[in-house]
Amino acid sequence: MTTDKIIVPLDVPDLDSAIALVDKLPQVTFWKVGLELFTSTGPKILDILKSQEKRIFLDLKFHDIPNTVAGACRAAASYGVDLLTIHATCGKDALKAAAEAVQIGAEKAGTKPPKLIAITLLTSISARQLAFDLKIPLELPEFALEMALLAQNSGLNGVVCSPQEVQQLRTSCEKDFLLVCPGIRPIWAEKGDQKRSLTPSQAITAGADYLVIGRPITAAAEPELAWNQIVEELKTV
Repeated sequence: MTTDKIIVPLDVPDLDSAIALVDKLPQVTFWKVGLELFTSTGPKILDILKSQEKRIFLDLKFHDIPNTVAGACRAAASYGVDLLTIHATCGKDALKAAAEAVQIGAEKAGTKPPKLIAITLLTSISARQLAFDLKIPLELPEFALEMALLAQNSGLNGVVCSPQEVQQLRTSCEKDFLLVCPGIRPIWAEKGDQKRSLTPSQAITAGADYLVIGRPITAAAEPELAWNQIVEELKTV
């Protein structure tokens, strides 16, 4: 298990806080930039991360009509990031348009196209909420599988899914289909708002390609110590 499989979110409100966190954890090679930070800083943070030869997961979770998500993906592809997200519930037309757009955007910018991955279901949503709040008449694992297969059949490179769905998706999807898992919580960390979590070693054993681990590291009293604990745990996998 190599440490480049661990993605740490820069879930901070501004550029100064992001730089401080990156400086505090120089051993982290893969960072996630989400809605809050990107809305605050724009692509400046991406330029800083690339200048330090960091890999970037641009997690903006696009969700709109096909023409709009295609335009957004085309623009995002020019940044030269490694991973980019879109909601699977945009539907097949939007997913296909997005997959084509990242290729076009990257080619125009002279960059490598990002891996486009779909959100199956947010890890903060429980089976009860799926049924009663969203009125989805499928069991949660079945819904996640349907979204993953929709993404795969639409030409995407992978999905973001709960670690609890990884084993089923790994069996059902193609071998090189990426499975990126947020909601990872070591035994010693609080679950917070994550409803469907596993430990880092459990998620990797189940078949995850990347682990997104945020607050157990970034909110720890000693982030570097927390990082080292997680790395040590994964050495046994």
